[in-house]
Amino acid sequence: MTTAFFMPMKKVPTITHQQKQVAVVNDKPVFYEPDELKAARAKLMAHLGQHVPARKYTGALRLTVKWCFPITGKRQDGEYKTTRPDNSNMQKLLEDCMEDLGFYKDDAQIASLIVEKFWASLPGIYIKIEEL
Repeated sequence: MTTAFFMPMKKVPTITHQQKQVAVVNDKPVFYEPDELKAARAKLMAHLGQHVPARKYTGALRLTVKWCFPITGKRQDGEYKTTRPDNSNMQKLLEDCMEDLGFYKDDAQIASLIVEKFWASLPGIYIKIEEL
């Protein structure tokens, strides 16, 4: 089984999963998501929710993700993006959202991960999931 789709977005979420905050309540640390992270999660969930496969992937997976950011300055369509945010931090939030929606049982199933960032005239996120 293979699933592939593109989610066009005027503004690709750039906040990362690492940007959770901590507060101390009754002398204990409590982690929470700031509003910007909640908004990014909600946006991803809404876009991804339209592409949930009929059945969860249960075996080893290859996940290919191409983050396509709006062109700024003298950038060219398809040029690799080498500025922040970094791939690994963006990817965690996306993978968690996909797991929550039921694309797969656990993001630990992702045995092969290909993540790229580009400048693009059509911004958004391309996702391909393949069973290995």
